[in-house]
Amino acid sequence: QVQLVESGGGLVQAGGSLRLSCAASGSIFSINDMGWYRQAPGKQRELVAAVSRGGTTNYADSVKGRFTISRDNAKNTVYLQMNSLKPEDTAVYYCNARVQRVATTYEYGYWGQGTQVTVSS
Repeated sequence: QVQLVESGGGLVQAGGSLRLSCAASGSIFSINDMGWYRQAPGKQRELVAAVSRGGTTNYADSVKGRFTISRDNAKNTVYLQMNSLKPEDTAVYYCNARVQRVATTYEYGYWGQGTQVTVSS
């Protein structure tokens, strides 16, 4: 099995910063794309940022210039540095990773349990 464990969420004032981490563990052969999604109350889950194994990144327009995604392939970990936070960034943030497990030939998308980010005005 594969587990994704997130950390780093919390309550912060508008303009503040938070750093999220997500570590993958288990029967992992390789990890391709990793990303962060978020879901606010009453809204659909949306992509925030993603990074390929080679380091190519893409961001939602709403977070460009404020958020930075990065990864450490040796640690199977992805990070999301969030600066200049706004109340509209309030949501549950989920980590996603496309993982090829040991002794398999296919990838499967795994999700973390989610971490709450609340930005007060």
